[in-house]
Amino acid sequence: METFQAIVLGCVQGLTEFLPISSSAHLVILPWLFHWEDPGLAFDVFLHLGTLLALLGYFFKDWLGLAQAGIGSIIDRRIGFDRDRQIFWFLVCASVPGALGGYLFHDLAEEAFRSPLLIAVALAGVGFVMYWVDASFPGLKKIDELNFKNALLIGVAQAFAIIPGVSRSGSTITMGRLVGLSREAAARFSFLMAFPITLGACLFEFRKLTHVIGSDFPLTYCLAGLISSALVGIVSIHGMLIYLRGSGLKVFAWYRLALAILIIIVSIGTRPH
Repeated sequence: METFQAIVLGCVQGLTEFLPISSSAHLVILPWLFHWEDPGLAFDVFLHLGTLLALLGYFFKDWLGLAQAGIGSIIDRRIGFDRDRQIFWFLVCASVPGALGGYLFHDLAEEAFRSPLLIAVALAGVGFVMYWVDASFPGLKKIDELNFKNALLIGVAQAFAIIPGVSRSGSTITMGRLVGLSREAAARFSFLMAFPITLGACLFEFRKLTHVIGSDFPLTYCLAGLISSALVGIVSIHGMLIYLRGSGLKVFAWYRLALAILIIIVSIGTRPH
């Protein structure tokens, strides 16, 4: 891998992590299309450190308030009707299915789930569901109008994102729309959910990250990927929240379908005869 490739992959991660088009799919498909060496899941997780920094920076005030509220609710042993306390525990509830899924299916995610054809099926399938839900369920709820059942359902949707092509933001925003959230509220809750699950994944992969740095990939490659991922990630978060105030998910559904078709065509064309 060259530094240029690490920067490109970082930019792709920063952009696609927060658009409902699957960052993991793009990180697998891009090297496959351009015949680059697949850096593997360990380097993918390192790129997630960049988007983790983007999330921390963009939502710093939110997380500061939520953390204080969560600690306060533990000390008081009550949640009550405090908005931040409720949202904190909604996020905890929503993070459990994804954490269990990542733990149970971690090995499959590294190997079996990285098949281009499986990614194409996931891209197209979730794209159709996304298109239908966004057009059929005109949700108007704000985040603080959620309940624990809604949060758990969004968390279950997040668990399926271990399959490249599903998209963590795509599955959670779609489920958020299904339970009645507005587009912007669904995206905001999805992005807040991304912080604990991404942090957990990075901690879980810590040993592999230390192995990657300096052995499989020089430190300069890792830093180039991390910095580009973080900077593009901040722009992507801000742009997505603004976009969803007045527009729907249709464009992303069509993009997913087009990418799935491209993957299938290239797969057929490169099969040995």
